[in-house]
Amino acid sequence: MLKRNNLIVKILMALILGYHFDKNKISSGSNFAASTTYFPHHETITTLVKELKLEGDLEFDNIHHASKDFGNRYHHLPAAVLYPKSVYDISSLIKYVYQMGPTSGLTIAPRGHGHSLEGQSQAHQGVVIDMESLAQSQDMHFHIKGEKPFVDVSAGALWINILKESLQNGYAPKSWTDYLHLTVGGTLSNAGISGQAFRHGPQINNVYDLQVVTGTGQVVTCSEDMNSDLFSSVLGGLGQFGIITRAQIALEPAPNMVKWIRVLYTDFITFTSDQEQLITSNGSFDYVEGFVLINRTGILNNWRSSFNIKDAVQANRFFSKGKTVFCLEISKYYKQEDAEAIDQKIETLLSKLNYNESTLFISEVSYLEFLDRVHVSELKLQEKGLWDVPHPWLNLLVPKSKIHRFANEVFGKILTDTSNGPILIYPVDKSRFNPFTNEWANSGCILSEMGRVKLFGQNGNGWKTKTSMVTPKEDIFYLVAFLSSAMPSSNGTDGLEYILGQNKRILEVCETANLETKQYLPHYTIQEDWKKHFGSQWEDFVRRKFTYDPLAILTPGQRIFKKAISIL
Repeated sequence: MLKRNNLIVKILMALILGYHFDKNKISSGSNFAASTTYFPHHETITTLVKELKLEGDLEFDNIHHASKDFGNRYHHLPAAVLYPKSVYDISSLIKYVYQMGPTSGLTIAPRGHGHSLEGQSQAHQGVVIDMESLAQSQDMHFHIKGEKPFVDVSAGALWINILKESLQNGYAPKSWTDYLHLTVGGTLSNAGISGQAFRHGPQINNVYDLQVVTGTGQVVTCSEDMNSDLFSSVLGGLGQFGIITRAQIALEPAPNMVKWIRVLYTDFITFTSDQEQLITSNGSFDYVEGFVLINRTGILNNWRSSFNIKDAVQANRFFSKGKTVFCLEISKYYKQEDAEAIDQKIETLLSKLNYNESTLFISEVSYLEFLDRVHVSELKLQEKGLWDVPHPWLNLLVPKSKIHRFANEVFGKILTDTSNGPILIYPVDKSRFNPFTNEWANSGCILSEMGRVKLFGQNGNGWKTKTSMVTPKEDIFYLVAFLSSAMPSSNGTDGLEYILGQNKRILEVCETANLETKQYLPHYTIQEDWKKHFGSQWEDFVRRKFTYDPLAILTPGQRIFKKAISIL
């Protein structure tokens, strides 16, 4: 019996890794084909309706929205969409599919606000779970007394709604993405990075507790102290180990105003030097990002409607046509009563930077307005019919030591203008911030060989290292995001094929020049590329998959593991 069970374990492992097998041999490239008999999906779905007792609804009509996402390139129609009212709806569905065993090809994908880029939230002829439906039936619970204030929310809740509710209590989450109309579960399954990450780490660093439904249908509460392996697995786990259904998000006292600043550089080395100085200094700005502008005209005129310029006469003499320039975007948060002191602080901080002084633009906005700034652009694009177009985005994490080589090979060469969408670029330092104490290194620390203050000890390890997120090995790395929009039916430089070709060339440069980059929001079509992406973490990733989703039921759109179907 033990030998038979071991064989079954090996076969299941081979199945989720996409291998072929026969009764006596398991191999990665053999000619032995697996048996493939399974129930037709319409029969399976019909059975689901009869067997499951759901509080929510399982819909079969008007479900085409579940075959679309923000990337608008992949369209896989599911067989049904579940609109859950409780976590037990989700648990019951997964448990039923799991109990069917490998004789069913049915898969399940959670879908938040549908902002995935490559069909990751889709499940071809499977079941898509509408996570926002879960949020509608669950309230936010604020716990703001004590040393660690937090909000307990549904994973289907949008960050913009959490922000608005939190501000009513005088608090706010610590870490954000640039776009807030995303669900908690969606960003925690990736990482959640923006200009606050150098200070607070990504969003996955600011979670105390999770409720997760595993690939076997088990509902598990987990944290760093309880079921810690599952907790680490699902954070940045690309939906492979379980569906996050609730989360406790860390809060901090909220500011109500923001000084929002933009300045320009014409020299990339100076630009990156200033960015790195800002993220490694105590008492710096609260938000540090940047973007690249190639062969763009009228940049400063476009900013005048939202920003005040310090020296309009000098700014009129600044010309960017034909040039590659770099914008540093920084912000300082404050309370209204501290406005005078914050102006003095900003003046001191700016005096240490080496930007073009004629390009200083400052705006004063509310905290809510600043964090929701991208949504304003979204509404404008929707009015022009330019939002629901293909978005062939490419997000890369580039080590600090390689960023200048990367810039030399890409900016002005592969990319000769930035008319198809913004290019973000900014550094983070995953070693400096202590996410447990919410403090900068000022005691119990050592100086690194580069003179930077580094934490040490049990609670001084910067970004959480046991999550499933993959980053470059160096402590400081840059996020470089090519956020292109493609015009439908265009065969020109704004067409989908042209932009995809550019992305391919950028990735080829990273490969041939050995720049040691990692993709953020990664997408690969073959498992060998996923192995390379995870590197030394691959074996642990596979172990976690087999532990928590042994039949590879969850999130097939990532294309990491394929649910094989067979009679054992």
